[in-house]
Amino acid sequence: MAQPDVSQTQLYEWLTGDDDSRMCDDIPDGACQEQPRNFFLHLSASLGNKLADELSSARLVLPWLLGIIGAPVWMVGLLVPIREAGALLPQLFVAGFIRLKPQRKWVWVAGATLQALAAALLALLALIGHGALGGGLVLAVLVMLSLARGLSSIATKDVLGKTIAKRRRGTLMGWSGSIAGAATLIAGGVLVLFGDRPGNIALAILLSVAAAGWLLNALCAARIKEVPGAVEGGENAWDSIKLGISLMREDTTFLHFNVARALLLSSALALPYLALLGQQQSGTELGGLGILVVVSGLAAMVASPIWGKRADRSSRRVMRDAAIGTAMCCLLAALIAWLPGSWTQSVLPYAGVYALLVVVHHGVRLGRKTYLVDIANQDNRALYVALSNTFTGVLMLIVGGMIGALAQWLGSAMLLVILALIALGAMLSAHRLPEAE
Repeated sequence: MAQPDVSQTQLYEWLTGDDDSRMCDDIPDGACQEQPRNFFLHLSASLGNKLADELSSARLVLPWLLGIIGAPVWMVGLLVPIREAGALLPQLFVAGFIRLKPQRKWVWVAGATLQALAAALLALLALIGHGALGGGLVLAVLVMLSLARGLSSIATKDVLGKTIAKRRRGTLMGWSGSIAGAATLIAGGVLVLFGDRPGNIALAILLSVAAAGWLLNALCAARIKEVPGAVEGGENAWDSIKLGISLMREDTTFLHFNVARALLLSSALALPYLALLGQQQSGTELGGLGILVVVSGLAAMVASPIWGKRADRSSRRVMRDAAIGTAMCCLLAALIAWLPGSWTQSVLPYAGVYALLVVVHHGVRLGRKTYLVDIANQDNRALYVALSNTFTGVLMLIVGGMIGALAQWLGSAMLLVILALIALGAMLSAHRLPEAE
């Protein structure tokens, strides 16, 4: 086995804040020496994935796409549930299949490649799509993208758990979020420069860059040195469901975590409605979208390393604090919408609160990802991730539909107040979780 590069090892130790690059808690001995190299491959892969996610966001970019091609308004309400639930629901069914693979990185590569293809198709639809047919094709491609995302998600976490030590995973995800946030910031700045120019070409370019990001993700995943793992215990879909239900009953910590995670959906559901408030003031010009993309990237760049370090110390407290932040952001956005004055008729105050909520949402994501990976072990990690994600996907469809109906009836501002109350419930639930050992 080749010796690791000295400069690479030194940079790895600086980024992780530790002078022992051979700290190998909870990973196979054969993966220990490759950890610095794998760390940077994970980092590069995550950069491509996070940048692509931002540039094809169902909360920001795809609503603009549907507006530009003249799709019916009701289709916008389906974007986030399809993107989230489509990625989560099938995971329990593929967990057993992935378990049968001694090297799970190739499942990750396949998922990333399919996402790249989907982004390229969306770029094409930005140029030639029109009306209800174009909108329907966008939703169909989004289903494909989401299913591929789910395939990659479970394999990524399993490979992460096999190749990166336990007290380095949150730090890795934090740095990847920061680097991707900087890249997204640049893309948003370019959109601001487009201003009110025709948006179909700009969106096609944006989505093409997203496709390139997922190709980078696939290439880096293929180069990760993964020690072949055990393949015993692979289950078919029905056996996975039965085993998952049994785990929910027997592992009270896992069950309690999933309750907290369900309540933390409030942050994900609040983001599109907060963006909608800003969009209603600025129209569909790319300048307004650019401002929101810029603040999203800036917020990710600033927030992710902070949350990552804290998640390595206590992912439970990260989830609790992020829930408090979600409630405060939702209430602040509703208050702005109700206040008099011309300043509330601009996208800028909503963009400011959107940035704060993006910071908080990164905390939700980092906290619950780190907690879930840490409470599982090498034998059950893939199943735990798949079961938790499937459970959350079902709730996303149910709650997302209910929230959409309430928004139609109550309006976006009042809906944000309801989401703030749900976030306070998430805070109480996360506070009662035990620390991940």
